[in-house]
Amino acid sequence: MILRLLFLIFVIVPFLIVAVPLQFLISRFNLPGWNILPRAFHILGARFLGLTVNLIGEPETGKPTLVVANHISWTDIIAIGSVADVTFVAKEELARWPVIGFMSSLQKTIYVDADRRTAARHAPGEMARRMADGGAVCLFAEGRSDVGTHVMPFRSGLIVSAQQAMIEAGAPYVSIQPVTIAYTKLQGLPVTRTERALIAWIKAKSVAENLWDILISGTREVTVAFGKPVPLAEGTNRKAITQWAENEVRRKLVALNRGEKLDA
Repeated sequence: MILRLLFLIFVIVPFLIVAVPLQFLISRFNLPGWNILPRAFHILGARFLGLTVNLIGEPETGKPTLVVANHISWTDIIAIGSVADVTFVAKEELARWPVIGFMSSLQKTIYVDADRRTAARHAPGEMARRMADGGAVCLFAEGRSDVGTHVMPFRSGLIVSAQQAMIEAGAPYVSIQPVTIAYTKLQGLPVTRTERALIAWIKAKSVAENLWDILISGTREVTVAFGKPVPLAEGTNRKAITQWAENEVRRKLVALNRGEKLDA
């Protein structure tokens, strides 16, 4: 715990002092290399939180890509962001979190207010604009977090809307890439079902309480497994693609929770 506090004071804080103004200018004037500082922030954040991120597969690059993933904790963003250059779709409440919310905004996060239909209509257009230049947008397709023992049904609404927005923008297709997030070890030992509550963000706890649980519970290993991307073109059965992505994520989550190895 003391080492983590020292890391925060002498590494992360100086990094933020330098990186935040630079990232603001990069985002403000749409300069190239917007992803470099956020990626570095996520790598440092993973180190501070005691996360060892294992990457399986490769993120799609250079093509309009919608990454669809399961969701366990807000640390999923840190884990994915440390290994891939993506723009996240997140709930509006994240924007109000100290430091994390501000850095998320500088990373061009798309915020969605789940209680407003206008926001749900606005999000696909924003997602399409980010993907139009070959970027990747990450959507936690379950719509809410779970403790990581299973995958809840993926919501096809935003996936369908984002694909339609890309078609209207003139793109022939958008790639759908399933991503599985699995927290597999705690202090070097396999995570038990009871211990998953220390990793997942249970909404009964505040962000501060959840962060404290993470900091005192020791190091953990998280696997981020990128699946094979599939093109979603006009006329494709979009609900079938959504179901396929859900099944792929579920299959890999079960295997990883059992300690089985996955092929890259």
